[in-house]
Amino acid sequence: MWDVPLTIYQYLLLVYFSGLNLLYGLFCCVGLRASVIIFAREFSQGSLRDLLERDVYKPVSILVPAYDEELSIVGSVRSLLALQFPEFEVIVVSDGSTDQTMERLVDAFALAEQPWAARQDLPTATVRRTFRSLTHPNLVVVDKENGGKADALNAGLNLARYPLFAAVDADSMLDAEAILRATRLFVEDETLVAVGGTIRPLNAAVVRDGRVTDLVMPKRWLERFQILEYARAFFTGRSGWSHFKSLLIISGAFGLFRRTAVLEAGGFLVGTVSEDMELVVRLHKHFLRERKPYNIRFTPDPICWTEVPADLGTLRRQRNRWHRGLCETLWTHRDMLFNPRYGRLGMVAVPYFWFFEALSPLVEMSGYVIVVFGILTGFISPRFAILFVLLAVLYGMLLSQLAAGVEVFLSNRYPRMRDRVVIFVAAFFEFLGYRQFLAFERTLATIQVQWKKGQWGRMKRTGVQGSPPGRLVPVDEGGPAGDPAGEPKTEAHV
Repeated sequence: MWDVPLTIYQYLLLVYFSGLNLLYGLFCCVGLRASVIIFAREFSQGSLRDLLERDVYKPVSILVPAYDEELSIVGSVRSLLALQFPEFEVIVVSDGSTDQTMERLVDAFALAEQPWAARQDLPTATVRRTFRSLTHPNLVVVDKENGGKADALNAGLNLARYPLFAAVDADSMLDAEAILRATRLFVEDETLVAVGGTIRPLNAAVVRDGRVTDLVMPKRWLERFQILEYARAFFTGRSGWSHFKSLLIISGAFGLFRRTAVLEAGGFLVGTVSEDMELVVRLHKHFLRERKPYNIRFTPDPICWTEVPADLGTLRRQRNRWHRGLCETLWTHRDMLFNPRYGRLGMVAVPYFWFFEALSPLVEMSGYVIVVFGILTGFISPRFAILFVLLAVLYGMLLSQLAAGVEVFLSNRYPRMRDRVVIFVAAFFEFLGYRQFLAFERTLATIQVQWKKGQWGRMKRTGVQGSPPGRLVPVDEGGPAGDPAGEPKTEAHV
């Protein structure tokens, strides 16, 4: 009696993966074109110099939420203060840290406590003290009660003086020109409300004085696979959605926003593990409802560096949290699904994330189960097994090879030929266990989303070469503020 339902489901699986791969192929073409054009033309050094010479840049407030970041906070702040940008301020918000985060900041930057009459545009947990550096006048530090990462960002937003603000994790590092390259887009487009940059894995890199001086391929295959993942996600998926004006995710490690737009939308949502994606979706929603012209973009040129998990346990917790955050955001804004009021967002982007992102691990794992069950029982059609492998695995390998080419040749990230060969080999082996491991964990996250709502999970740090104590760059990209129990943690929403 199961023959007919299983046969129908087999064909539905093939249709599902055919549609998914068609979209992946489209995004790959768009992403490759964007990478070639933008790197070759739009972000030349000449255009950046012209921006400064014309004196039309927009000043930026850099918000840095921090919770128990004593190992990395000094090095991270020094890196931010060394950015090549004419006018900016750095606002570090210690979100109820229980370690030596505040003491390290006070000692390193000669902080002096001062009263601060901040605008209370957004409600936050109680701010205990505010400090300004005697050696760096553009550095402000806030010590507040614990309220979560989103709450810390809102507190920083209340203090921000400038029209643009960048949300940067306390354990991330920006390229020296990252802010300049991102703000250039706001100068050219007055309707722009948010820009996301590229997040690059930092594992095995050599870092000196807060700068990446040499990229070396990590020894562990787990880290190598993630380098490939990041390249594929940012140079294909995000470029594609940005091209179609339907970008729903800007990574929490580095995003640049127009302050007035975020305040209009209500600031960062407290109590979620995906405040980055939730804010972007809400910005879309707000401006579409108000019928105001706006734009949200991804640009590959501003680079933010972050260290990715080096062990399976940390990777599992990270990806579980990412997927729960995705499901939380989609459920919060479920009224957008197939709602013509929201245009291409409601009719294309949101349905895609529901059916090809949120539900994809369930579909993929069920396909593996059917293939194994069919082989053991002799039920499965050989044609289905071959087509499933082609669509679910081999086509993905092809896209990974394209992403590897962008990473090592166009972007020229890894100058050593051996490292370039390794990343191409990783594109083949990624689908022999690694992808299935992540699909299984994301399936668990789909089931756990209700009773693990708002839980971050523990993240393990390792550090990078050439980074002495006080300048370590911890794991991932998504920021630890808001979880007073457990180790400091971070990560990126690939």
